Amino acid sequence: MILARYYIPFLNVAFLFSLAVTIVLTLAIIPMAKRRPAGKKLSWGEAMAGSAYVYFVLFLAYGVVPHQALTHMGNELGWRKDKLLFGPGAVLKPKSLGGFFPFQISYEAIQDIVATVIYVIFLAIQIYMWIWWQKRHKPKAAKAIATSSFGRPLVKKA
Repeated sequence: MILARYYIPFLNVAFLFSLAVTIVLTLAIIPMAKRRPAGKKLSWGEAMAGSAYVYFVLFLAYGVVPHQALTHMGNELGWRKDKLLFGPGAVLKPKSLGGFFPFQISYEAIQDIVATVIYVIFLAIQIYMWIWWQKRHKPKAAKAIATSSFGRPLVKKA
């Protein structure tokens, strides 16, 4: 009831819940990958379950989360094509309306930019997770010990 009295523009339950579920399901891959032994073959059932899981996470990341963000901005925030962005102190007021800025920026354009940023962030996370998955069992390189001109290691005694 308290939230009903005060309007919080960024609070949208559908968007925040879908974003939280996407993040939790993405992070759930990490402990599972660390538990799985290196080089173990997948069974057909494991491969199908894994592919369905990844497909669902990608569906959330590229379908549901941007849709909920666009719906929230378009409906509840009222970011339409006819609503122009003037910025603080009207610094972005276009020349056609008596300002100094060379072109008009509508809130719909800002909405599209926000959706694009969501897609780019999820794409970067997806690429990072692919790289991490491929390198998860590779041994880390040992630190090179400094050697003398004779080839002996230079180790300080404690």
